[in-house]
Amino acid sequence: MTTTQPETHGHRNGHQDAYQDEYPEVRQEEAVGLSTVRQLDAADPLAAFRTRFAPTPDGLVFLNGASLGRLPAATADAADALVRGEWGDRLAEARTQWLDLPQRVGDELAATVLGAGPGEVVASDCTSVNLYKLGAAALRDRPGAVVLDDDNFPTDQYVLTGLAEEYGREARVVRTDPDRGPQLDQLRLAVEGGAALVSLSLVSHRSGALADMRAVQEIAHAAGALVLWDLSHAVGALPLRLTADGADLAVGSTYKHLCGGPGAPALLYVREELHGRLTQPVQGWYGHREQLAMRTDFYPDPSIRRFLTGSPPVLSLAALRPAVRLLGEAGLARIRAKSTALTGLFQRLAAELLTPYGFRLAGPSDPAERGGHLTYAHERARALVPLIAERAGVLVDYGAHDRIRVSPAPLSTRFEDVYEAVHRIHRVLREAPGDEPRRKERA
Repeated sequence: MTTTQPETHGHRNGHQDAYQDEYPEVRQEEAVGLSTVRQLDAADPLAAFRTRFAPTPDGLVFLNGASLGRLPAATADAADALVRGEWGDRLAEARTQWLDLPQRVGDELAATVLGAGPGEVVASDCTSVNLYKLGAAALRDRPGAVVLDDDNFPTDQYVLTGLAEEYGREARVVRTDPDRGPQLDQLRLAVEGGAALVSLSLVSHRSGALADMRAVQEIAHAAGALVLWDLSHAVGALPLRLTADGADLAVGSTYKHLCGGPGAPALLYVREELHGRLTQPVQGWYGHREQLAMRTDFYPDPSIRRFLTGSPPVLSLAALRPAVRLLGEAGLARIRAKSTALTGLFQRLAAELLTPYGFRLAGPSDPAERGGHLTYAHERARALVPLIAERAGVLVDYGAHDRIRVSPAPLSTRFEDVYEAVHRIHRVLREAPGDEPRRKERA
């Protein structure tokens, strides 16, 4: 679903354009050498943030931020302060200061990376559980089908089809272009006759294609449906404006571009006007309006708390906060500008050095129409990813259907890292049996 109104997501608004000037595009006809990329690094206003992450092992180039973000240097100290200073020193007395931690972290996420209002976000559970909660809340609220697409992350498909079966609803699956994401005309056909819920990823985990949030919501709302967004590959990678864009519901991972660490709790967003209307199926004491009264009957809290269930993962929430603050300090518009420049440089170099060895761009060619990662198709992708790691020290990701995903993290990746990575991969391909260039023999 290519973006026809890119300003909707804030990645081509005036601020974005201003910051994009700081990262001039390397034109296709220009030769790209070390001097070029070193000039880009020297002029990079985000260069200093690189030192605020734990260093990678010597010789490695990390281009896999869409899988698990790098460790911020401040995270270990934040976790240690909670373990020793709060849990260790205050013992059980520390519990009271953690009661509202899901909302406090949620408000930080709302203000910093989501463009949402206070009290519209909590950090809790995992993405799959939050998807179940909000999907069920939508189906409890209104009749109609569940609409999803076959490009969505597998767990989304499992949860949503399971919900359709549980609530006796039809599950309508939109067939997707594997390189461009679901198309709007297909979505219009899928919601004909009414729907209760439409659920898509804003950025495709496979191709990186960026959906048009407003256009999707207009189609869904006209059919009577709420929209539940999976922001796992979007949050932290590009500016979002959930409140301004009228988003209904959203969930998302915090351990990818948000660098929250392994098992970091997911985000859960519900538009404020829906708080008093929607109820979720996993009722627990954290969602009770009188949480500490220990009543036997359940009354949901009128606020975003009603979507909580049990005790929060306090240590993981503490580990998430330093990275969110780093992103806030850097600014999402500037992060997005550098991200498009980094992926654009990789794309430019790959066209020259990797395409002859079977690499095919399997996603939007325009950086404005994709998230923070590039996807390449290659018939030997599964074998190449570990080979590239072992022989070249370049860490990328293998995706299903013979895809290789490349995601340079803007705050910790240099332009020289991208240049070096492509040239190292080129050397591996040149030396690997079966991957000789596929140029036609000249007559």
